[in-house]
Amino acid sequence: MNMTGTIKTRDHLKALDLAYISIGAALIAVCSWISIPTAVPFTLQTFAVFFVMLLLGGERGTIATLIYVLLGAFGLPVFAGFKGGIGVLFGNTGGYIMGFILTGLIYMLFTRLFKNNKVVKIVALVIGLLVCYAFGTAWFMYVYMRDTGEVGLLTVLGWCVFPFIIPDLIKMALAVIISKRVQPVIREEA
Repeated sequence: MNMTGTIKTRDHLKALDLAYISIGAALIAVCSWISIPTAVPFTLQTFAVFFVMLLLGGERGTIATLIYVLLGAFGLPVFAGFKGGIGVLFGNTGGYIMGFILTGLIYMLFTRLFKNNKVVKIVALVIGLLVCYAFGTAWFMYVYMRDTGEVGLLTVLGWCVFPFIIPDLIKMALAVIISKRVQPVIREEA
């Protein structure tokens, strides 16, 4: 193959990567707008983060998540409730949104260091979710105590983590199942 053919192939891969990353960021935004009304309402935002990691891989998935967070930081209404702006990220729950990036970095690290199989992917997502919870909870406590007053860790976990554990695990399971079905199509197109 000549030099021109190689460059075209590289350009094609870069363009395809950009397209997948853009679609991943858009999917996270759309899923953040979908609210499931329960006693404690939740969105499909974490489902989309899990799905994008599983479907696009750690590097492209993390970049898609980072772009999603940056779009919101610049004011686009991509966060839950059609909110956007740096104020959302610096608000009580902003740490959970920024924690999605940590989830992606952990997923990327695990899938690079260990065999890139289903078990490693699921373990990486679970650990990433736990880190997201920890970072988001620490952030929430800092902002809440700064603005409102003292609050205990168990109280914050009761508000921000415990009600979401089961829904997040269900969303993770759905992301694993759906990404397995969609993955062959992505590989054929790439």
